[in-house]
Amino acid sequence: MIGLNRNFLDPDTPVSCIGSGDLGGKAQGLVFIREALRSELDLSKFSNISIDIPPLAVIRSEVFDHFMQRNHLYEVAYSDLPDDRIAHEFQKAELPFEVLGDLRAIVNQAHTPLAVRSSSILEDAMREPFAGIYATKMIPNNRYDADIRFRQLIEAIKFVYASTYTRNAKNYRKAISHSDADEKMAVIIQEVAGKRYFEHFYPELSGVGRSYNYYPMKPARPQDGVVHLALGLGKIIVDGGVSWLYSPAFPKVEPPFGSVSKVLKETQNEFWAVNMGDLIDYDPTKETEYLSLENITTAEKDNSLRYLASTYNSLSNRLSIGIGFKGPRVLTFAPLLVLEELPFNDLIVSLLSICEKALGAPVEIEFAMTFNPHRFSFLQVRTMIVPIEEVEVSEEELNSEDLLISSATVLGNGIVDDITDIVFVKPDTFGLEHSRKVVPELAEINQKLLNSNCPYLLIALGRLGTTDPWLGIPTNWGQISGAKVIVEASQKNVRIELSQGSHYFHNIINLGIKHFSLPFADRSRIDWSWLKSQPIVEDMKFVRHVRLQRPLRVKVDGMNGRGVIYKYAG
Repeated sequence: MIGLNRNFLDPDTPVSCIGSGDLGGKAQGLVFIREALRSELDLSKFSNISIDIPPLAVIRSEVFDHFMQRNHLYEVAYSDLPDDRIAHEFQKAELPFEVLGDLRAIVNQAHTPLAVRSSSILEDAMREPFAGIYATKMIPNNRYDADIRFRQLIEAIKFVYASTYTRNAKNYRKAISHSDADEKMAVIIQEVAGKRYFEHFYPELSGVGRSYNYYPMKPARPQDGVVHLALGLGKIIVDGGVSWLYSPAFPKVEPPFGSVSKVLKETQNEFWAVNMGDLIDYDPTKETEYLSLENITTAEKDNSLRYLASTYNSLSNRLSIGIGFKGPRVLTFAPLLVLEELPFNDLIVSLLSICEKALGAPVEIEFAMTFNPHRFSFLQVRTMIVPIEEVEVSEEELNSEDLLISSATVLGNGIVDDITDIVFVKPDTFGLEHSRKVVPELAEINQKLLNSNCPYLLIALGRLGTTDPWLGIPTNWGQISGAKVIVEASQKNVRIELSQGSHYFHNIINLGIKHFSLPFADRSRIDWSWLKSQPIVEDMKFVRHVRLQRPLRVKVDGMNGRGVIYKYAG
């Protein structure tokens, strides 16, 4: 068994362990893929880039067992107490004394920000993904007083432990037929990839890459994959925020914005960083306790946009690659993708290929990068499931009679014919100014249907899971986890770009959930009149639950990205 190397940042011992038990899915994936990268990656092609997996220590799962048992926390954990009450009870508990010396050794030796991340025994399994379900907490770890750094680390570990029993996590486990008792939590402590800029610490570039893409932009094919890039910490991508999307097969092809004004409006202008200054609000139960959300102008002052930005020229109404002259900066990542100033995209293509070959399935990877010197940090890998059942939905079928919904932008593959419950956001009462108020209504109905083991069709307006309420409805996965088919639609007062940018979509893909996207300007359609006439089970201010006498029939053609929902199975 690997033990703890007290020299935490020793590059020759990149993985060390505290305690006994399971490493958890996330840590195990990193240990496995490290050897594949060492043997398969041709470093000579990327000689000007340092490529690594940041050093990490893993608190194994039996430490979690001891923590729970000795503090008598199972009764609290399995209860229906609110998340904040459970989190506070966990903060009051004591970590096993056997591990305190090892944890103290980490903070004594490391003085850079640390990410404390979940690595549960169920997490990242092939057909049971837990992407975004459990917590990560980043701590600055920069105080002169080692006692303060030690306390911050202890609180972060207990925060991750408590996330095992949030309502979101419990609902998710129930949706995939696991009990709370099935889960145990290991924890990863890892150096945060990034640089310090005055009172902030962040990587210039974070990204998520997938080797298979259910929403390819022409001329890309599904098997060409997709990459999301962002300035700062990867939290903005994970949370479904604004990021830059491109196909590794066609890195110079921009997303279909349609105009320069749309590029200016719809590209990233805020980013997450670790706050290295004074603590604004002490709250060990808050994920963002040590994080700050900054404007792109902060990055401009930090001189961290060299490889990321283009500049808007108001005289010509055009974007010019780089930051060589004054003007508004736009995060297009063109110095890397268009000018190819570094072999960045070639590296992404190689990593996706190596990981896919090693794991025997399409994959999703997370990474971060800093420049001058150029360092690429590989942070995570997990498998994806791609459609194999042959289902055909023709162009003509999209216009068939008896359809409730049709779309040419659908994620998933296969047929569903056992849904009689439909939950939908009422278009007559909803506006984006009400998006936060919709969340508890969806969560309440979701819980009732979960308890009754009734899968349902969910129809929402705008993006689900976004952290920006002006883009859609800011739900977490547990609040919609009973849905077997999900529809994101637009209308006259909700004209936003629908996105696959959040971790929802990894779970959706791997759990076989069908996802329909209905952009406003598209030919997609929904029969609202028929839907509103169905028998009502529950009618709230913004959400209605109806139940049909006969089940719907859902057909999704994963190869062509088309899908239809017939009003009755048959």
